[in-house]
Amino acid sequence: MAKTGVFDSNPTVVGKATDLKRELQKLIVAIIDDDNFSIDAIDQAKEILCALKELKLRKRSRSSNLYENLICPDEFRCPLSTELMKDPVVVSTGETFDRPFIQKWLKSGNRTCPRTQQVLSHTNLTPNHLIRGMISRWCSSRGIELQDRVHYLDDDIITEADRGRFHTLIEKMSATLPEQKAAAKELRMLTKRMPSFRALFGESHDAISLLLSPLCGDKSQSSVHADLQEDLITTLLNLSIHDNNKKLVSETPKVVPLLMEALRSGTMETRSNAAAALFTLSALDSNKVLIGKAGALKPLIDLLDEGHPLSIKDAASAIFNLCIIHENKARAVKDGAVRVLLKKIMNQMHVDALLAILAMLSNHPKAIEEMGELRAVHSLLRIIRESTCSRNKENCIVIIHAICLYDRTQWKDMREEEKCYRTISELAQNGTSRAKRKASGILERLNRVVNTTHTT
Repeated sequence: MAKTGVFDSNPTVVGKATDLKRELQKLIVAIIDDDNFSIDAIDQAKEILCALKELKLRKRSRSSNLYENLICPDEFRCPLSTELMKDPVVVSTGETFDRPFIQKWLKSGNRTCPRTQQVLSHTNLTPNHLIRGMISRWCSSRGIELQDRVHYLDDDIITEADRGRFHTLIEKMSATLPEQKAAAKELRMLTKRMPSFRALFGESHDAISLLLSPLCGDKSQSSVHADLQEDLITTLLNLSIHDNNKKLVSETPKVVPLLMEALRSGTMETRSNAAAALFTLSALDSNKVLIGKAGALKPLIDLLDEGHPLSIKDAASAIFNLCIIHENKARAVKDGAVRVLLKKIMNQMHVDALLAILAMLSNHPKAIEEMGELRAVHSLLRIIRESTCSRNKENCIVIIHAICLYDRTQWKDMREEEKCYRTISELAQNGTSRAKRKASGILERLNRVVNTTHTT
């Protein structure tokens, strides 16, 4: 039997991978069927496997070098690898990445979109067939063979060693304080890095309660060690990323109250992670109802009001998700969201995200009344004039439209704005489709008001 080196120099043999596989199949059948198979047969099989591996690596290398030397459209490149995508997939923010690179990002415990930095509401990856087709046609037109999709093994396999370690760590939650701290820190690390540990909590209905036991009982919140609270709340966040855990985590009785307490009294990292946990949990509509009824919007709004850079984005994301359902809009307005949102927007803090929440609240009568009292229209018109973001302009005009329909006293200011800057007319011509509709509606009503005034 030839050695591997022969395949390096003999192009005839190199080109016959099929023959090599057929010969390998014969050897394997002989080894399996014949109890008296020879050692030489095993050596021959190993040599063929080495040769096939080398051929495969050479093919990949040539293909990779070809991809690297290509100048392809930016939309075909993965934002993480900057290489041509072979298996493009979409994350919850709508951004597209190559599957192996975004999987590596998620398996490392990251919970944000690498491109937008938004917190991911879930970790499902959806194949982007449109981009895949475009890349395939682009490669075909240049005579390039696009590699087949790679079928990845499930990394969420739970071993008996994992299960044993999990139960040991959970038991330590009822041990001495030093043991609790060490176990909590390890669980935080393991649930961040290993999806299998997140899944293990779904196997036991009391595991989450046991995890949180150091934060419960007769202890006052001031007696809970800050580092222990931070590790346990962050572990809850890690668990909530696992889609199968969302319902179980939220419906565990102590979870939402402890997250609310962490929002009020934890370290800033604890408070930020508590807000992020509420955001990921609220991906389920049933959880939106449960979290809203528990009163979580008030501490989230208070956290947003503080405006700490570490927590403001997580708080805003959670509030936005919760206010998708109508009953939570009423709760948010009652808990002071409108004033806080307008204050932050006027201070130019996270304007994009906060305008989106304000626009969502603009179909609630009490919110509109409060916006009118706080003279929101002036600030919103200024944003339309100065902003280059079409989505911000759209949200502003949506809010202004709602305010003006409710409060007729705003029409005078609108006439002055249109006379001086033609802000509404400009948006009616050049805005997004929704912005055009709202701006045109304002202009029509404004003209009727003007005509009525002249007639009178």
